[in-house]
Amino acid sequence: MINALTFDKTFADLIYGNYTGMVYLTALIGGFLSDRFMGNRKSIITGGFTMAFGQLLLFTSGMLYADKPVAAFFLYAGLIFLCLGNGFFKPNISSMVGQLYPENDKRIDSAFTIFYMGINIGGLMAPIICGFVGNTGNIADFKWGYFAAGIGMLLSLVIFIPLKNRYVVTPEGKPIGVVPPYRESRNSGRNLIKYSGFFVIVFALFYFIFKSDIIGSFIFATFFTAPLSIILDKSLGKIEKQKIIAMFLLIMFSMVFWIAFGEIGSSLTYFADKQLDRSLLGWSMPPAVFQAFGPIFIISFAPILAVLWSALAKRKSEPSIPFKLAIGLFLICIAYLILALAVKFLDPNVKTGMQWLVIMYFFLTLGELSLSPIGLSMMVKLAPLRFGSVLMSVWFLSLGTSFKLSGVLSTFYPHDNIKPIFLGIQIATTYDFFMIFAVLTGLSSLILFFLIKPLLKLMNGVR
Repeated sequence: MINALTFDKTFADLIYGNYTGMVYLTALIGGFLSDRFMGNRKSIITGGFTMAFGQLLLFTSGMLYADKPVAAFFLYAGLIFLCLGNGFFKPNISSMVGQLYPENDKRIDSAFTIFYMGINIGGLMAPIICGFVGNTGNIADFKWGYFAAGIGMLLSLVIFIPLKNRYVVTPEGKPIGVVPPYRESRNSGRNLIKYSGFFVIVFALFYFIFKSDIIGSFIFATFFTAPLSIILDKSLGKIEKQKIIAMFLLIMFSMVFWIAFGEIGSSLTYFADKQLDRSLLGWSMPPAVFQAFGPIFIISFAPILAVLWSALAKRKSEPSIPFKLAIGLFLICIAYLILALAVKFLDPNVKTGMQWLVIMYFFLTLGELSLSPIGLSMMVKLAPLRFGSVLMSVWFLSLGTSFKLSGVLSTFYPHDNIKPIFLGIQIATTYDFFMIFAVLTGLSSLILFFLIKPLLKLMNGVR
C-alpha cells in the first residue's frame, strides 16, 4: 500500500487495522449462518473458495499497481472477500475439532494444542514462502505473494474435500458438520434484531464519547451485543446458561492476555527496531524476524504440552480450564517483567541485548500455549451444540476487540521525546510502558486464581 500504491502511512495503517478487526467480526456472521443454515462443512468450503478469490483479486491489484485507482479498487475488493471468507472458515474449522471426540473427553485440550501447533506451522511457513516470492526488492514482484497464498488456499481445499468423509467424523463414524445444529429454530435468528437498539447505543457511546473510529465502534458494539443476544435466548436451559456465563467471564480474562499479546505487531516490533542491538555475526536481524520466534517456540513445545495434558488427565490431575488460563496470564506477566527489568537500569542511549526479547517471547509463547488452545477447547466444552459455531465466533470477536484495544495502548509507547500520559501517569521510559502490561496481566491472573472455584461451579462439572 505504501510502496506500490503510494498510500499515506497513516491511511495504510487505518486500512490494515480495520481489515484485521473485520476479519474477526465476520466470524460472528459466518458462525451464525453455519449454525442455522449451512453446517460446518459447507461453510468451510465456501470460506476457502471465497478467500482464494480474494487472493486472486489482490494478485490482480498487484499486476495493475501502476494504475493507482484501478489497483486500489481490486485491493479493497480483495480485502472484503478475504474478510467474508475467513468469517465462514475460521470459526467452523475450530468448532469441528472438539466434535471429533466424545463429550467431556479428556483428550480435547491436547487435540486443540496439536491443532494450534498446526496453525503456527502455517504461520511460520506462510511469511517465508510469500516473502521469498514477493519480497524481492522489486515492487512488481509483490503480487506473487498473493498468488502463492491463493494457491495454498486451493490446495487446502483439494485436501479437505475428498478426505473429509474419512477423517472428519464422530467416534461412531458419523460425518461432522453436515446438518446445521440449529435448523429447528431458524426463526430464533430474529432475536438479533431485538438487540439492534442496544447495538446503536453502544456504537454511539464508543463513536461520540470515546472517539473511536467507525470500524472500531462497530467492532466494540458487536462484541457487547452478540453475547447479550445469546445469553438471553429463551431456548437455553439453566445449566446451559450457567456454562455460557462462565464462558463469557473467562473470555473477559483472556482478553487481558490478548491485549498484552497484541503488542507483538506494534510496540514490541518498534522496540526491536529502535532500542534493540540486533547485530548477529555481522548481520543486522530485521525487526519483524523476531515475530518468528513465537511460532518456532509453539511448534517446539506444543507436542510436549499435549502429552503433558494427556498424561495428567489419565492420572485425574489435569489442571482445570480456569487454572490454565490463569497460568497463561501469569506467564505473560513474567514475560513483560523480564523485558521491563532488562531496560530499567540501562542508559537510554544504550541498546538492549536481543537475548532479552527472545527470552520474553519464550515466556509469552508458553503463556499463549496455556491459554489460546485451551480457550478454543473451552468454547467446545461449554457451548451448546446448536450455538457451537456462533459462540466460537464470539471467541474470535473477543480477539479482534482485544487487538483493537492493544493498538490503542500501543500509542502510549514513549518515542521521539514524546512522553504520553496514561491514567494520569507519565510514561517516560519503556520500563514504564512494559510495566503497564506486567501489572495488568499480573492482577488479572491473581483475580482469576481466586475465582476458580466459583467458575467451576458455574461450569457444572466441565474442567
